[in-house]
Amino acid sequence: MWWWLTALSGSITPLFLVLSPILSYGDQVHSMHKAKSSAGFSLDIPLIMLVASLLRIFYYPGAKYDTALFIQSLIMVGVQVVLLKVALDHRPVPSSRGGDAAVPFAKGQDEEYQRPYNFWQWKSPKPYWQFVFYLFAGLVACQILFSPFESLYMSYSSLIGYIGLSIEATLPIPQILVNHKSRSSKGLRVSVLAMWLAGDAMKMFWFFTSSSEIPWSFKGCGIFQACCDSYLGIQYLMYGSGEGVSGAFKDHPLEDYPVPRSHSMGTGREGVAARRTSNADKRII
Repeated sequence: MWWWLTALSGSITPLFLVLSPILSYGDQVHSMHKAKSSAGFSLDIPLIMLVASLLRIFYYPGAKYDTALFIQSLIMVGVQVVLLKVALDHRPVPSSRGGDAAVPFAKGQDEEYQRPYNFWQWKSPKPYWQFVFYLFAGLVACQILFSPFESLYMSYSSLIGYIGLSIEATLPIPQILVNHKSRSSKGLRVSVLAMWLAGDAMKMFWFFTSSSEIPWSFKGCGIFQACCDSYLGIQYLMYGSGEGVSGAFKDHPLEDYPVPRSHSMGTGREGVAARRTSNADKRII
């Protein structure tokens, strides 16, 4: 029985990993494009996956890890470029009253979201693409520079591999923070979350039963990411996909809130009487 499960996992999991970028993010891209809004979706997700996938691609010549993981990285770069393009095209306009505008698409009202040099919070799409291009060009230059020196290159390859996998392991954290702040899972498609959780389960089984080369860097970072994805699932059960905290300020005009004691309307019964009189005056006018 165990041999049968191992053989089945060895056949299905590599195919699932190769297709997972499309299966995981295809619905997210379609949803944002259809709604003409990327509100609630963390723009840090394309950043993390683009950086991690590019580093994994250049990690492959030195590590020679499983081919399915390498092909997955190539496809992931293409999918994340499309995801970034759609998310930037449909960024919500910052609102002075909260609403659907969400960090990190633009400067948040809270200082905690303002990063040095406004990194990945730029208003224009151009700096995003410049950053991706410069990262790719820098990795190509390092590959050419270090490859003639075998010992130095192997150290460099291991370094970027661990950095890339560690960055990828932090993928769910920005969305966790956005969900926690808004008390809502709005913006994260349940299909994406389901694919992440299913992928984690299959990867963990395959990583520890496969006969092919799976470095421990993949295993360790995979365990951490699986824990974070599980917490995202808990958040979805806790908060749902409603408006959350930000929605509370959209449907209630200012006059519906209690008036401070210092105002002429007064409090208690006098305040109620004054408000009734005010409403009557409005009807007469």
